[in-house]
Amino acid sequence: MSYPGYPPSGYPGFPGYPPTGQESVYPPAGQYTYPAGYPPAGGGTYPAAPPNAGYPGAAGYPAPGSYPGTPQAGGMPSYPGAPTGPGFGVPPAGPAFGGYPQPPVQSYGGGGPAQIPGTWVFPCHMLRYFKQPKLNQESPSQLVKHGSYFQPAAMVQYTQGTIQAAPNFDANRDAEILRKAMKGFGTDEQAIINVVANRSNDQRQKIKAAFKTMYGKDLIKDLKSELSGNVEELILALFMPSIYYDAWSLRHAMKGVGTQERVLIEILCTRTNQEIRDIVNCYRSEFGRDIEQDIRADTSGHFERLLISMCQGNRDENQNVDYQKAQEDAQRLYQAGEGRLGTDESCFNMVLASRSFPQLKATVEAYSRVANRDLLSSIDREFSGNVECGLKAILQCALNRPAFFAERLYYSMKGAGTDDSTLIRIIVTRSEIDLVQIKQVFTQMYQKTLASMISSDTSGDYRRLLLAIVGQ
Repeated sequence: MSYPGYPPSGYPGFPGYPPTGQESVYPPAGQYTYPAGYPPAGGGTYPAAPPNAGYPGAAGYPAPGSYPGTPQAGGMPSYPGAPTGPGFGVPPAGPAFGGYPQPPVQSYGGGGPAQIPGTWVFPCHMLRYFKQPKLNQESPSQLVKHGSYFQPAAMVQYTQGTIQAAPNFDANRDAEILRKAMKGFGTDEQAIINVVANRSNDQRQKIKAAFKTMYGKDLIKDLKSELSGNVEELILALFMPSIYYDAWSLRHAMKGVGTQERVLIEILCTRTNQEIRDIVNCYRSEFGRDIEQDIRADTSGHFERLLISMCQGNRDENQNVDYQKAQEDAQRLYQAGEGRLGTDESCFNMVLASRSFPQLKATVEAYSRVANRDLLSSIDREFSGNVECGLKAILQCALNRPAFFAERLYYSMKGAGTDDSTLIRIIVTRSEIDLVQIKQVFTQMYQKTLASMISSDTSGDYRRLLLAIVGQ
């Protein structure tokens, strides 16, 4: 399945990786051994290396079970298309709002560090490769211990959003600024942008509550009366709690005539287990519907089964890689596809829906040795349509999650017209997680910055707010 516009050379590697002459990938089957001399005799361990490329280490998502339950009624009004009712309530004293937390970062693969690609990367719908930098056996400082296995320190990546919680935050002061911006004749859109683009989602929930306390009015209703078009959609998205926004996006993707399958893939195939469980619960409590039933009603066949698997939120999130299992899974996938007449789709579903992302990355490497063909190429040959896109999205998240979102952003703006809903959704949902890395990969993939492409495809207050979120 071919998608136009991709450079055949793939994405450029991160500077300096791999060193010249060290481009080999995983060792051949049966040779998964530590480099000679590591770990040293006596059972010593290596301290964790500091974050690479200047990115600060950031806390991951709250532990499972730490989210409050159903939101209290009385605060947030319904959004377009949402059922009538009181909506979200006044936030408790803690950092969460209405039962839906606002995590500052997302750890890839269920809490462990992500891995920086070497000289090759694969975009979602094209066949690309990743290469692991070869370990320098002369330098023990290159090793960082993660669980019971070692990986090169250069492969540890700490993600970072472009929006951070504002220091010296004062919800009452911000509520007053927004009130003045909307009071009287005309609207001071720049004042609104200055506040909204420089506060975390959690802080925006507090501003919303303070506004109602101070003025007895609903901030969202006031904003909707003053704004319109794409800038209204963007600001409303920024004021939605992150879990609610995902649930709201899924509901609208399946509501009415037609289904936006790419939205289902983008959300359900990329979120952590805890996020998916929270989304499922929010979908039920806010919209009074069962997401599995809606998926069954709007999709079919192997794509339906893949999405139902994703809705369970039961992917293995252990960061340790079992290379023997990777070899076995690679052989299993080969026998289910290239090695037989026809395709055993359930085998692909089982492996890609249940294995951890680091484990899937090892499986991709093992498959290329087993089949003399990369796994993405095999999926392209064995599948088609939405299930093909879903399986490839899962693999890209295992190999390079920022590249998946960078590609989605690029195609939302490429060609005639702009897919504003996709542009807004990705910018908003990744703004506090990994938008810094998405920007970097975007530039490497397309030889232009994300900000420059946004500038050429949008205009007015909508463009100013997007650029304020993305950063120059």
